[in-house]
This record gives sequence, structure tokens and C-alpha cells, in this order.
Amino acid sequence: MGCRDDFSAGHVADFQGTLFGEEPALLAPERRHLAMGAWVDVQRNWLEHPDEVFDALVARVPWRAERREMWDKVVDVPRLLHTYHVGEPLPHPDLEHARAELSAHYLPELGEPFVTAGCCYYRDGRDSVAWHGDTIGRSRTEDTMVAIVSVGDPRRLMLRPRGGGPSISITMGHGDLVVMGGSCQRTWEHAVPKVAHAGPRLSVQFRPLNVF
Repeated sequence: MGCRDDFSAGHVADFQGTLFGEEPALLAPERRHLAMGAWVDVQRNWLEHPDEVFDALVARVPWRAERREMWDKVVDVPRLLHTYHVGEPLPHPDLEHARAELSAHYLPELGEPFVTAGCCYYRDGRDSVAWHGDTIGRSRTEDTMVAIVSVGDPRRLMLRPRGGGPSISITMGHGDLVVMGGSCQRTWEHAVPKVAHAGPRLSVQFRPLNVF
């Protein structure tokens, strides 16, 4: 299967924080229209204080390891997880602000706010997530959005059409934002593949109600 690295940035093996503070970026993502009514927005360096958010996620989130049945056996899920449900406070005020700003910006298209925050902790290059779409709940039959904020070492987010076709690669760096919208969860799949070498990376996925 072919791969177009349309959004890719350089990979950095060992995560290091930013050296100087930067002014927060306005929410003005670049949109790529995909096939079958799907689209993806990308904005680099969007999060205002990514170093602080990284530290807060590592220290304050009650991370859990999961096991699940795959291929007739129970295996470890290759990443740590936690979900903040509706009304639960997030571990850093910048994440509260990010969710509010995303809700306001996308309200004309989405028609509702982002209300939950799923967190993933990729400890090194061995941690990953397999090809899937967020199709539990309303996203199985309705267009929706999932907004991902990434901090830490850059990792590739891969997307491919369901049923086959060329894939695209988006390297998510420290403080970057990616929003998958339209029919993306139903008509495309996404994954974070394993890599030979990587430092820790954390992602926060903001979702509307009843989208998993």
C-alpha cells in the first residue's frame, strides 16, 4: 500500500522540552480534504505551554494498563490509558482552555461541544495503537470530530481509507493539533505504528458526547 507523507515533519529520537516560551498560536488549522467526505485539520505548535502540559499529564493522570483479548489470547495494550468523562476536571488549565477553544471554533460545523478527554501515554517506540476508527457510539453512523493534542516526542499518525487505498502520514510534534472530521471515523482508519526508537509521547483526544 502506498503512503503519501503530506504533513510529515522531522522525527526526534529523544524528547526535550522547548527552550524558550512562545506566543500562543491562533486556532487557524490547515485543512486537507480526504475521500468519502472525510477531512483532517493540522496546526503546528498550537498548545501554549506544551512542556507544562507534558509534565502535568505524566504526574497527575491516574494512568492504567489494560489487557484485552486478541487473536485468541489476552495481551497487554501497548500504551497507558485514562479517560476524563463529562464534568471531570482536566490535569492542566491549558487543556481546559484548549477544549473550550476547540468547542467554540468547531461549533458551526460540529453543532455541539467537545466534552470528554481520552488520554494515551506512549512510553517509548514499542507503544502503539493498531488500525481502527472511533466507531463506538454515534460515530458509527454519524459524522463527528475527534481533536488530538500531542505533547512529547514526535510520532506518526497514519490514516488510510477503509477497504484499501493510499495512506497518509501526519507526524505529530510537541504541542501540535490534529482534528479528524466529517466521515473520517467511519470511512478511514488511523494508527500510531511502532518505531525503533522514540521517547515518551502523550496525546489527549477531545470528543463530543457518546463518541468513542
